Amino acid sequence: MVRNTQPERASKAPQDKASHPSADERAAKGKKLREMVPRASQAEWKPYKGRRDPVEVTLASDQGRMGNLVPIRHGRMSASPFAFYRGSAALMAADLARTPTSGIKVQACGDAHLMNFGGFATPERNVIFDINDFDETLPAPFEWDLKRLAVSAVIAAQHLTLPSSDAARVAKGVAREYRESMRTYATMRARDVWYDRIDLQRYEDRGGDPKRVASVRAASARLIKEAKRRTAPEHQLPKLVSRDGARLTIKDAPPLIYHPTAEITPGMKFGYAETIAAYREALPAHVQILFDRFQFRDLAIKVVGVGSVGTQCYVGLFMAADNDPLFLQIKEARRSVLEPYAGKSVHPNQGQRVVEGQRLMQSASDVFLGWARGKNKRDFYLRQLMDMKVSATLEEMDAKMLHQYSRMCGHALALAHARSGDAAMIAGYLGSGPAFDDAISEFAFEYASQNAADYRSFIKAIRAGRVAAQIDS
Repeated sequence: MVRNTQPERASKAPQDKASHPSADERAAKGKKLREMVPRASQAEWKPYKGRRDPVEVTLASDQGRMGNLVPIRHGRMSASPFAFYRGSAALMAADLARTPTSGIKVQACGDAHLMNFGGFATPERNVIFDINDFDETLPAPFEWDLKRLAVSAVIAAQHLTLPSSDAARVAKGVAREYRESMRTYATMRARDVWYDRIDLQRYEDRGGDPKRVASVRAASARLIKEAKRRTAPEHQLPKLVSRDGARLTIKDAPPLIYHPTAEITPGMKFGYAETIAAYREALPAHVQILFDRFQFRDLAIKVVGVGSVGTQCYVGLFMAADNDPLFLQIKEARRSVLEPYAGKSVHPNQGQRVVEGQRLMQSASDVFLGWARGKNKRDFYLRQLMDMKVSATLEEMDAKMLHQYSRMCGHALALAHARSGDAAMIAGYLGSGPAFDDAISEFAFEYASQNAADYRSFIKAIRAGRVAAQIDS
């Protein structure tokens, strides 16, 4: 069992050398942790006695979700072992709590698989690469995020039917990139770490041939151009909104986009004024001025992702002028899957937990990021629905692209952990050689096999009628 810890307020005691150990001293402490938790032990995985049935865990995580959408969630999870992995963060959280950890904590993502990274626009309108999903964020051991990421890389390679040698290269590449990036962050000044960002278009494949680098950059440029086009009002408005004179409404496209009943979303009669006001108060004062230019027009349920399906997720339409829309994604924030093993959040609102964790981990966050509690007593966090978002498509990758993309994810994860944790101590534990990389790769293969077995159990349960599944288009 791992206790939750949040950063304490700085002591007002006089500061001296003893209160600021050097990076070398902190690295030495990290290295000493190997005596208690050898790096080779990070490879360990085998099903433990009393491990819960994966189908039971999945059904338990359905509690509190919208019943009509749960079969869609199951249908999406049934698509492949990789899709099942995306929807089974709760299952892996329980398993990770049984694995060895160094004891070094960070603000963890909680669901750091490959598809929860991507490109998006900063407030300065630059496109950077970073983690983009924080629904499960909570302080926890750094290894938990890294192991979940490495496992997802192996499952992705298997999904693409790549040879085991390529899958091993990808898994080791994730761990190596994380380790080497963390070693760099350990030597940097605190503010330099905080200011660091991963430029999507300029990210180079070290050791790759110039043609490959040029190809990756060209592909990034095309993705960014397309993301800008999708974000433009002239694209969003006709695609998502219908007009009836002066009245604007979000277009229904059931079962994935539809308007809720007043029972599901109390407050509809008054335009959700109380919830919107609470969200506004969670924004910084200068963003409140910007938000005040927009007026609420409509709200609809919008089914997104895999793990989030069935939770209350909406899109809200706000307008500053006839051609000036603001689409806000409003996502229900439930308790983190890490909570039973890492402890409760210090934040009373689960939406605030997500937002504060995101702000701590991301090198730049959406200016409209905020939280509120609805009249239905559920917690939510809000952000822009589309803001030049660039997402990876797994099926379009070959071995080299998967290796490159996975390494970018490893780098982004290291940056997120360095912002909240002790980079020097983590780097000291990881070391400069491949011992840790090899251990993480071995764990990734072992747990990928566990995921495949769990997926088979899930499919059998669907076929037996134990689990209801609906395949959506």
